[in-house]
Amino acid sequence: MKLGRWVLAGRLKTTYVADTASKTPASPRFFNGLLVLLVLGQLGGCAVNPATGRSNFVMMSEQQELDLGRRYNQEIIKQYPRYADEKLQAYVQQIGERVAKHSHRSQLNYQFTVVDSPDINAFALPGGYIYIHRGLLAYLNSEAELAAVLGHEVGHVTARHSVQQQSQSSAWGILGQAVAIGTGVGAAADLTNALGSAFVSGYGRDMELEADGLGAQYLARSGYDPQAMIEVVKVLKNQEVFARDQAAKRGQAQPAAGYHGLFDTHPDNDRRLQEVLGPARALATGQQEVNREVFLKYLDGLPFGDSAASGVRRGQQFYHAELAFTLGFPQGWGIVNRPDALIGHTADQQAFIAMTLENNEQGLSPAELLRKRVGNQRLVDETALQQSAVPGATAIIPGSAAKRVAVLQHGSRAYLFVAAVRGRASLDSQDAQFLAVINSFRPITRAERKLAEPLRMHLVKAKSGQNMAALAKQSKLPGDAEASLRLLNNLYPAGEPRPGDWLKVVR
Repeated sequence: MKLGRWVLAGRLKTTYVADTASKTPASPRFFNGLLVLLVLGQLGGCAVNPATGRSNFVMMSEQQELDLGRRYNQEIIKQYPRYADEKLQAYVQQIGERVAKHSHRSQLNYQFTVVDSPDINAFALPGGYIYIHRGLLAYLNSEAELAAVLGHEVGHVTARHSVQQQSQSSAWGILGQAVAIGTGVGAAADLTNALGSAFVSGYGRDMELEADGLGAQYLARSGYDPQAMIEVVKVLKNQEVFARDQAAKRGQAQPAAGYHGLFDTHPDNDRRLQEVLGPARALATGQQEVNREVFLKYLDGLPFGDSAASGVRRGQQFYHAELAFTLGFPQGWGIVNRPDALIGHTADQQAFIAMTLENNEQGLSPAELLRKRVGNQRLVDETALQQSAVPGATAIIPGSAAKRVAVLQHGSRAYLFVAAVRGRASLDSQDAQFLAVINSFRPITRAERKLAEPLRMHLVKAKSGQNMAALAKQSKLPGDAEASLRLLNNLYPAGEPRPGDWLKVVR
């Protein structure tokens, strides 16, 4: 969560975003949006795909595609903070341009941006706006692998996959779908609308493989080893195996698929991926760069997990130094830290509480602001709150899907809480927990400010006889530190470093 980046719950606008393909039936709002495009464009028919040479049914001109990308790039910028390291940003832009220059739509003005988010994700908007999350960068191991991820996203742009899906009346998402991939808590959106949409998982097998094949061609033409595409798939598959193993140890349900729904996209033996990479290998030059050490140096000092700008989770507690507050969640609950909301949920994801930053330009009291935000909805059990010099108000919105709502006033800022229970369970079953979260909100102490500082990645050279178990003992990673370090260094589940290898550690 970042100051000035939050949005009010329920006010996200409909957006057509690349790398999103909802599996639910199209809603009336979708058909309204489609009708608008039809009326404005008065287009419909077949067009030759610039990347594949095949004829595709599309209802959007290239100019409309470019205009759409520019428009919603501005929305993404408002929602998701740019990572504040301009050297890293320039490096990613340089690598992306090098790959895109050899694509089938090299004339586009590609923009590559590192998003300040720990999610394992990358996505693209129509027209060449491509984003890679800081969290995904941490798990890559070479410049060639970075180029592979960017090349894959360029492949989606050059093949106009987003335009094809819209033209086939697929159920497009709204802003937040692409960037919500990796949280595994899509049901939160059903309750609070804070994330904007249900969990989604990419374009489907054929388009993802096509993007891999195109991306690998672009890698080879730009002098990178196309094998890096295979290496990225291995890295991402290890992510999903790790998440599954950790969930099993905790006795929890299997997590949702990560970046682009990887297991749905690639068979376990990667036979189809090997097939699409075949033509790329034929294009490979003698150069075939990997550039591992150059890439790793850019990761030195990179925040791992939450950043100071977004606030930091420490166990069941959340700390935000810039906004000067902390609050806690019950044991066993998950915490999702989004730019637009902080969400806590039960282990079974049947109960959620979301907190967003509210504008209070009129200087309303907490009770007045609460009544204004719920609009015409009836409130019952209105109660004033006062803890740790933080005034507030709370109430219940009654009904078959009752919700606990609250507003807390901290300095010049107001915080809105919305809590609800899914299914047929009553609000009473979790209301005491919801109130405990709300009442835990308090100003941060001087000593706690250190807890609001993020963990960071650092590089070390493996010494003779050094193993991952020894490195894990020196790490500040929570949970299974040894498994996490193996995952970071592409050694999962049981690999060991060789003497002289550069390793990523977290402290």
